[in-house]
Amino acid sequence: MGNWFERQRNIIDFTLSSLVRRKGKNLALLLVYALLVFLLASVMFFTHALRREASFVLQGAPEIVVQRMSAGRHELIPARYLGMIKGIRGVSGVRGRLWGYYFDPFSGANYTLMVPEAFSHGSGDVIIGQGIARTRLVGPGDVLSFQRYDGTPAILTVREVLPSASELVSSDLIVLSENDFRRFFGMAPGLYTDIVLTVRNAKEVATVAGKVQKLLPDTRPILKSEILRTYDTIFDWRSGIIVVILSSAVLAFIIFAWDKASGLSAEERKEIGILKAIGWETSDVLLMKFWEGAAVSLTAFLAGVLLAYVHVFFTPVMLFEPVLKGWSTLYPSFKLVPFINPYQVATLFFLTVVPYTVATIVPSWRAATIDPDSVMRS
Repeated sequence: MGNWFERQRNIIDFTLSSLVRRKGKNLALLLVYALLVFLLASVMFFTHALRREASFVLQGAPEIVVQRMSAGRHELIPARYLGMIKGIRGVSGVRGRLWGYYFDPFSGANYTLMVPEAFSHGSGDVIIGQGIARTRLVGPGDVLSFQRYDGTPAILTVREVLPSASELVSSDLIVLSENDFRRFFGMAPGLYTDIVLTVRNAKEVATVAGKVQKLLPDTRPILKSEILRTYDTIFDWRSGIIVVILSSAVLAFIIFAWDKASGLSAEERKEIGILKAIGWETSDVLLMKFWEGAAVSLTAFLAGVLLAYVHVFFTPVMLFEPVLKGWSTLYPSFKLVPFINPYQVATLFFLTVVPYTVATIVPSWRAATIDPDSVMRS
């Protein structure tokens, strides 16, 4: 037992000395390796955090949204549809919504105008999102000037600015009264943008949607589950764009690992020959090379993951923010809740650490199984 512990200590000591002797090469490798892990981990962390935030926000979304379609496009829906839908068995609540978009030439941004169920202010008053407040440099008590559908000016007074905690969905939002909204867009009474439903039994949502479609063939029911799937698809697509952009770096790393597996340098082969000549077993050589590769790969992995975590959750500047958040003039500014998906970390570990560690063992096994004299002479 004492000899075994002594042998293990010698293996560890020689591994450390080997790393120090080639410190320049190992340091360069460590930096490139950590950079690759950092880039991939940043994309994974940021995409998953955005998806998680979106899922929390969309939990409050209506179970079913009913839109009227004309020539394949979204049309205003008449108020008489409310009574028809309310008569469907299983529907517990029906409400018409008013919302629309306005392009502001001053900022070059599209604003979302929405009428809430209950508006606590009067006509001519608005509540705005943080993005609009930053872009237009306004706050409570200031005045916003827009242009109505007919070219007449609309002077609106800012009463509140929505909190930054909701900026993911409210950065470009303007909340106003129903009367102001209809005057702004010239929308006649009795028309709504869409209709939202609540269903008594969550298991019957799809059944109710089918009944709505059958009763009103010119409508399209949209389920909350479909909205969630759409957001997941969007985030997966955007993160895929980044991964494709980084594919050159990943390919370079794969080529490097393959080159590592194809053979050792003359110095390393000679080193293995000497170790075999002084009595080291093949298993000892392989264990030494395993610890050498594991030390580099684990250090790079941990450094890359830690830097990515700090980069995504604790720094204001994101390398991939414009792509992953989407194109917009008004980018929402919000702080992501730190969260790591263990499955993603495990996947990244097996894609980066395991291949390199194996790549350091394969050529060492080839050299360790050859006669020491021939190894040192080669």
